Amino acid sequence: MKTSWYKLLGPGLLYAGAAIGVSHLVQSTRAGAEFGYGLVWAVLLANFLKYPFFEMGPRYAASTGKSLLHGYQALGKWVLYLYLFITIGTMFIIQSAVTVVTAGLVTEIIGLDFEPWLISAVLLIICLGILLIGKFSFLDKTMKLIIVILALTTIVAFVFSLLGESEQYVMYLTTFSFSDKTHILFLIALMGWMPAPLDISVWHSVWVVEKNKEVNQKIPLKMALLDFKIGYWGTLFLALCFVGLGAATIYGTGLELETSGGGFAKQLLGIYTESLGEWSYFLIAIAAFTTMFSTTLTCLDAFPRVLTPTTEMLINSENKNSTKLYWMWILVVVTGTLVILSLFLTNMKAMVDFATSIAFITSPIIAILNYLAVNGKTMPEENKPSLLLKILSWIGIVYLIGFSTYFIHLI
Repeated sequence: MKTSWYKLLGPGLLYAGAAIGVSHLVQSTRAGAEFGYGLVWAVLLANFLKYPFFEMGPRYAASTGKSLLHGYQALGKWVLYLYLFITIGTMFIIQSAVTVVTAGLVTEIIGLDFEPWLISAVLLIICLGILLIGKFSFLDKTMKLIIVILALTTIVAFVFSLLGESEQYVMYLTTFSFSDKTHILFLIALMGWMPAPLDISVWHSVWVVEKNKEVNQKIPLKMALLDFKIGYWGTLFLALCFVGLGAATIYGTGLELETSGGGFAKQLLGIYTESLGEWSYFLIAIAAFTTMFSTTLTCLDAFPRVLTPTTEMLINSENKNSTKLYWMWILVVVTGTLVILSLFLTNMKAMVDFATSIAFITSPIIAILNYLAVNGKTMPEENKPSLLLKILSWIGIVYLIGFSTYFIHLI
């Protein structure tokens, strides 16, 4: 029996849930707050030049029935080791960054007065419960609801921000400058996680494979790409909304955004409420919380979900102990995250900038691996990317290598 098209949607929305997080709520808002609409071009450029590499995830999975990890394996076992090294080297800081921002929002919204790492621990336990009880199917359905709430509340907040008024002072109207090192470092942090780390392309391919199992059929390439495009271009639109929120309510006011998770959340909600009116508090709170909780939840699922098959391929024991390995890795991620948050949590801004910058530096590697996998021998010839996508990929790889090299030179 053929499954309804809307029931085949899911991996693209999981992508959106993972992508619309720190890059949007924190970095996009900061971009608007510090430079007005001056960095809209950077948001657009990052999305267009990274598009082919994110698209390769669902393209490969829908064409082969397997994740990009199998494409990596075909390139050589060393590629899997490289991917394993990159993932383990970044997953703790990424999970820490998204979780602490979510914890800051919870602290402000509910009015709790506990240590950020303790709130983070509770959030991670809730996420563990969702994944333990509902597994992929529940995650898939939950994320559809979360994304709808997130999109509607963000769009409404953005529209009302355009109707509101905030006092701007000429002395605080900062213009982005390529000659200013701090501006360049922020630009790299912004574009590094815009729309998301390239690792998510691998996650997306794994989610497509899981979706195939859930609906008991192989999702057609056309449907998989439609699902992806809805999620991808939707995240771009919402990123621009967050830039607009920052520009309309904070830019030119002289206010500096807080660096701690709790302080940032409190300040952000306060600024938006003051600008839009008291009625908007819960609207903004829901938009902000769903933004970050969706990212925390999907990241916690994704890291062990990609590390499980990677480990199995490396030890030649595919599908033998998948469930045990998944839960082993998820406990490793949670433990490592809590260690970082309890011992090293002093500056949310620095942590987020570090995580986004690391993502930017490793992006060229993931981009090249994706390109080789999707144009390799395991990919059906008729489903390989078009010449236009290949050209855009080449331009994207040059851009990623160039920007990463420049960043390393700066630091």
